[in-house]
Amino acid sequence: MSDPLGLIGNSSVGGAGGLPSTPKLPGAGQQDGPSFKDVLMQNIEQVNRLQQDAEMAIEDLVTGRRDDVDQVMMAKQKSDLAFQMLLQVRNKMVDAYEEIKQMRV
Repeated sequence: MSDPLGLIGNSSVGGAGGLPSTPKLPGAGQQDGPSFKDVLMQNIEQVNRLQQDAEMAIEDLVTGRRDDVDQVMMAKQKSDLAFQMLLQVRNKMVDAYEEIKQMRV
């Protein structure tokens, strides 16, 4: 099974296993990798591209321009899986925000 968002085993995102590296302190110097916002925006764009490709494949299948149903189903499953993963990231971010709001200063 492939990783639709490209985060598993990607050495450019972080350390071993694709996990993000330990964040640096603000005064510790420049960041080595891309910011969280950049990674998130790239993944949103990739999910959007996968969904557009799946919709185009379905449209081509319906109009008769292609006849490989298995590839169309795989494209749709890949886009659905990528969207579900992105939705879970959003849910975790909302949970973290809610937890931060509950903190007393």
